[in-house]
Amino acid sequence: MRGHKKYHDETERRQWQEPEPILRAIGLAEGMVFADIGCGDGYFAIPAARMTGRDGRVYALDADAGSIKRLAEKAENAGLFNVSLVAAEAETVVPCESCADIVFFGICLHDFKDPEQVLVNARRMVKEGGKLADLDWKKKPTARGPPPDIRFDEARASALITSAGFTVESVSDAGPDHYLIIARPS
Repeated sequence: MRGHKKYHDETERRQWQEPEPILRAIGLAEGMVFADIGCGDGYFAIPAARMTGRDGRVYALDADAGSIKRLAEKAENAGLFNVSLVAAEAETVVPCESCADIVFFGICLHDFKDPEQVLVNARRMVKEGGKLADLDWKKKPTARGPPPDIRFDEARASALITSAGFTVESVSDAGPDHYLIIARPS
C-alpha cells in the first residue's frame, strides 16, 4: 500500500469522522460478516466487531504487520473475540470466499498498488446478497489526508468497482471531505 499514515490518533480523528454512523449507514448489524480491507490499526474494525456481536465476524486485512499487531491488542483489550486478523497484501490474499455481508474500504482504495486486483478479490469475498462499501477522500485539497493527486474521484472509483464485477447502487457525500460508494455484485 502507498499509505500516507499508518497510525491515526483516534481522539483527533473522531473530531472529523466517527466510524459508527458510517457503519450504520452501510447497513452493518448484529450477526453480520464484515471484511475490512486495508483496516490499518482498526479504526473501523473495532466498532464493527462491537456492532456485529458474538454471532458476527470481522475479517481485518492489512499489509502492515504493525497495524495488525496494534489491532490485535485493541481487540483483546476490548474483549472482542470475533475479529480474524490477516497480515497480508489485499492483492494476493482472499481471507474468505463468498462469506461477507459487507466488504469495506475505509479511505484506503487509493493506497493499493493494484486496486483493480484488490477489488476482484473483494468480489470473491462478497456473499450472495452482500455489498461493497468504499469510503474515500474526495479528490480535492483538504486540511488532512493524502495529497489530492493520489486520490480517486468518484467516477474513477466507480469505474474500478464496476470493472471488478459490481454494479454501483449509490454514490453519496459522507461529510465535506469524503464520498461513499455502495455496490452489489453484478
